[in-house]
Amino acid sequence: MNLEAIDHVALSVADVKQSTNWYIDVLGFEQRFEGMWDGVPVFVGLGNTALAFFPVRSGKKNFSGSAGGPRILHLAFRTDQKGFAVAQKELRKRGIAFEFQDHEISHSIYFQDPDGHELEITTYDIDQH
Repeated sequence: MNLEAIDHVALSVADVKQSTNWYIDVLGFEQRFEGMWDGVPVFVGLGNTALAFFPVRSGKKNFSGSAGGPRILHLAFRTDQKGFAVAQKELRKRGIAFEFQDHEISHSIYFQDPDGHELEITTYDIDQH
């Protein structure tokens, strides 16, 4: 097997249009493959990172953060030190709460998208003392 990278991550969301707009507006993603597959899934991407949004299939919300069983804990996006500072400023401006964590080799902030998926923005570009 010769795998190159993760192609995309598929997320179940309550409102595909709302999630698409949020990732475009807040995180700077671009919509990809518009008009394909009768609109489901909707792909958004940024560089080599892509997400596919599918509507929740049952009446229950089944988020990646739900309790019990195997699940995705969070999605992490990497940036440099400048991008990390800009991301924090942008989230504050939008009133999106986040938590900072110092992982010794990196710094990260954690926050949630409109469906409760936990997102991380991390940088390894830190001052090592």
